[in-house]
Amino acid sequence: MYNYKTYNNIALEGISILANNKFTEVSSNPDGLLLRSHKITNKDFDDKLLCITRAGAGTNNIPIEEATKKGIVVFNTPGANANAVKELVICGMLLSSRGVIEGINFAKNLDSKDSESLGKAMEAHKKKFSGNELAGKTLGIVGLGAIGSMLAQAAHTLGMNLIGYDPHISIEGAWRLPREVERAETMDDLLARSDYVSLHVPLIKETTNLINASNLKKFKRGARLINLSRGGIVNTDDVIKDLENGSLDKFVTDFPTPDLVRRSAEKNDVILLPHLGASTKEAEINCAVMAANQMVNFLKDGTIINSVNFPKISLSRGTKFRLVIINHNEPGIISKITDSIAACDINIAEMTNKSRENIAINLIDLESQASEKLLEQLRSIDHILMVRALISQD
Repeated sequence: MYNYKTYNNIALEGISILANNKFTEVSSNPDGLLLRSHKITNKDFDDKLLCITRAGAGTNNIPIEEATKKGIVVFNTPGANANAVKELVICGMLLSSRGVIEGINFAKNLDSKDSESLGKAMEAHKKKFSGNELAGKTLGIVGLGAIGSMLAQAAHTLGMNLIGYDPHISIEGAWRLPREVERAETMDDLLARSDYVSLHVPLIKETTNLINASNLKKFKRGARLINLSRGGIVNTDDVIKDLENGSLDKFVTDFPTPDLVRRSAEKNDVILLPHLGASTKEAEINCAVMAANQMVNFLKDGTIINSVNFPKISLSRGTKFRLVIINHNEPGIISKITDSIAACDINIAEMTNKSRENIAINLIDLESQASEKLLEQLRSIDHILMVRALISQD
């Protein structure tokens, strides 16, 4: 059947799906790669490689452009860890508001000789750790995908006011949002009105240093910034400077840097987490299961869901024989494909074609099996990157 290679520890629930579909784990030349945060390069692209599946949302550890050039489909698992991240954002808001960490550290060092002195000490000092509640405060969410929309729902139940900003929001994403979310026309508008700002965008060229010295000036005074997305989204040097005499009151991040570690040791205005956003058993299982299913569906049927470099495509099986063809998105390719099939006296039962920027994929169900001659003819067509013949075993 098919072979796969894993990096990182993948939850058994995901591996079981591959095993149940008779996929075999190998150490070299796999059909698919399954990984979490392990960084790969194009040197990891063996000759047979057809897909890379990231058990998680971020794909900055994968050379996507190089993969696309070779016709390799890259998947991720958006939403699989959304609940874990959502819950940690709420935790971050509370930690930045209630003096919880300072209070815990104080309580651990109390003189516990007797209950009376302990009680007096707590009463004498607890005002130092007084904070504010979340209810009635405004949460600004930058990025309204799976995590952002779930966070909006949870924050609404906590009695928070909601502002959202996402110029690329999908119709699906908009439907997931509570109707109480106010849409900000610009990010600066959101920053100026939010008591808490939570970032939920991918790390790409356009979002690198999204939060910087320029827009830190636009934040509401006393605001708390929470970044559980990717480290490069926030210019941490600018944040540290702003914490000294600017608008920010607290910065909560899942991505410590040496300067942030030093700052957190000196002041209480930086809260550092060791990349815990998706670190729950449930999220690990969800990501592994979703990633494994996507690999199986693509390798067995050509179905693509949640790819970062290919269009979404599916076609219900009409016959046993299917061609999966990946090509550059150039005019005239489809007619050359269908002409080649017709020249071999094979009928097309059904087909679909989808494109995304400069890449396209075709799923073609045939009434009879494709010959080696046909496959070679198709592979010889200019701009064709990959041709696979699939035979259903069902």
